[in-house]
Amino acid sequence: MTKDRRNRAWYGKHDKDGFIHRSWMKNQGFPDHVFDGRPVIGICNTWSELTPCNSGLRELAEGVKRGVWEAGGFPVEFPVMSLGETQMKPTAMLFRNLLSMDVEESIRAYGMDGVVLLGGCDKTTPGQLMGAASVDLPTIVVSSGPMLNGKWQGQDIGSGTDVWKFSEAVRAGEMTLKDFMAAESGMSRSKGVCMTMGTASTMASLVEAMGMSLPTNAALPAVDARRMALAHMTGRRIVGMVEEDLVLSKVLTRESFENAILANAAVGGSTNAVIHLLALAGRVGVPLVLDDFEVGSDIPLLVNCMPSGKYLMEDFCYAGGMPVVLRELGAKLRPAKTVLGGDISAYAEGAECWNRDVIRSFADPVKPAAGIRVLRGNLAPKGAIVKPSAATPALLEHEGPAHVFESIEEMKANIDRDDLPVTADTILVLKGCGPKGYPGMPEVGNMPIPAALVKQGVRDMVRISDARMSGTAFGTVILHVSPETQAGGPLAQVKTGDRIRISASRGELTHLVEEDELKRRQAAWSPAPPHYTRGYAKLYTDSVMQAHEGADLDFLVGKDTRPVTRESH
Repeated sequence: MTKDRRNRAWYGKHDKDGFIHRSWMKNQGFPDHVFDGRPVIGICNTWSELTPCNSGLRELAEGVKRGVWEAGGFPVEFPVMSLGETQMKPTAMLFRNLLSMDVEESIRAYGMDGVVLLGGCDKTTPGQLMGAASVDLPTIVVSSGPMLNGKWQGQDIGSGTDVWKFSEAVRAGEMTLKDFMAAESGMSRSKGVCMTMGTASTMASLVEAMGMSLPTNAALPAVDARRMALAHMTGRRIVGMVEEDLVLSKVLTRESFENAILANAAVGGSTNAVIHLLALAGRVGVPLVLDDFEVGSDIPLLVNCMPSGKYLMEDFCYAGGMPVVLRELGAKLRPAKTVLGGDISAYAEGAECWNRDVIRSFADPVKPAAGIRVLRGNLAPKGAIVKPSAATPALLEHEGPAHVFESIEEMKANIDRDDLPVTADTILVLKGCGPKGYPGMPEVGNMPIPAALVKQGVRDMVRISDARMSGTAFGTVILHVSPETQAGGPLAQVKTGDRIRISASRGELTHLVEEDELKRRQAAWSPAPPHYTRGYAKLYTDSVMQAHEGADLDFLVGKDTRPVTRESH
């Protein structure tokens, strides 16, 4: 056995400190020989009954342990904060960085040589990766996996996407409240994450495209026995990664981030991937900026999944999953190392597509040029984004008058007014929902269509905010406007009646008001008082960076790989 592993500073010393570290672990029934120098593998688990997406991770951890034992390692499971996207208030995004701190300090403080990250729900995957990147041990991911397809009245229904559609149908009088409530039980039929290509499945897909998981990790349903087998094989592989000193930073290179951007376009992935990849790159030390997402701007939409298409993740799995997508991307992929030690191209070897309506080819895409578009202009000098694959094409080139909501409360109080002075050409503007302003940058950017317009049959209109939107959402929604309102960004100066122009083809977002008038408004503006004045939320508000920087906390950027030398006794 190799004796110079990191864990030897805990378990290899023949003194009082070594006695303490080993003896207290032995109260769980571990025998002497597991402290003989074999790799100690931490299993970082975000399991929680308050995070339904991750409720299957307790069982998957057992699969990982089997693989670690088989490969000659010593598995130790530990919990970290779990972020339930559908359950937390005011927004799970407020706590992504807190999870990353929990993960980072847990890995640093305990005597492990490598780590398996068990996550899945939207913010758990990026939060865990950010924390692990700041310590830089051998690291690999096992995702929760998507739920089975939703079922209702003989049809497939998708998490989030159909919730938004059904909700609008109720508001329009096209669906009864009884039917709406009946769909609730059929929507979520098993453990797992959203079965649409929402943020959770997007991040699992990008993890696979970046080579941070074993192949097929993204799409296997949570309750599929093959996911348990994948967990077992992941446990075996992390022991090998420790032997090879294959640390996280050797996998997360500039090239792997570019592959993630390409893959995000091909799968019709969530806009939230932008903010998470920017934050993760900041931890690893890879130079990545908002404009780099234009790398994927000409990639067509290949995966026909909601919200940009019609199928669900279970169908994506049976059609061949991410290995097929990587095969289709082919020569466009950058050479990049994976957790298997070879190049990402190996993930596509032997991949076959079993349903060409679910995973298309470049010659027959679902939609052309599906990548995230970056917009700039006097309304978003640091950038904003839009997802063309989920938008109405005609609205991607649009000019109209603004109707402004100064807060989320004002929007909710007024959006259903029959006398709201809006038309289909109006551009809805929502302020105060950025990282500092909400705080936490919630998924409210896909504002409801005003009730008066819904009744007229309108189902999409241009919406602009400093917020995010759910990966399951759709529409012509301009997001992540930076700097945000609370930071004094130009969005703060928009008034109802001002004209705004959007041109996705030119990457422009323009507030059509004279510069002198904007300066007068800026001089008269002052920020709203903060919502929180204590605890983590205050730390977050005081330290969070803007959306174009990944909304990480400024003091968490980068990593610290120094060994911990001081003992507690």
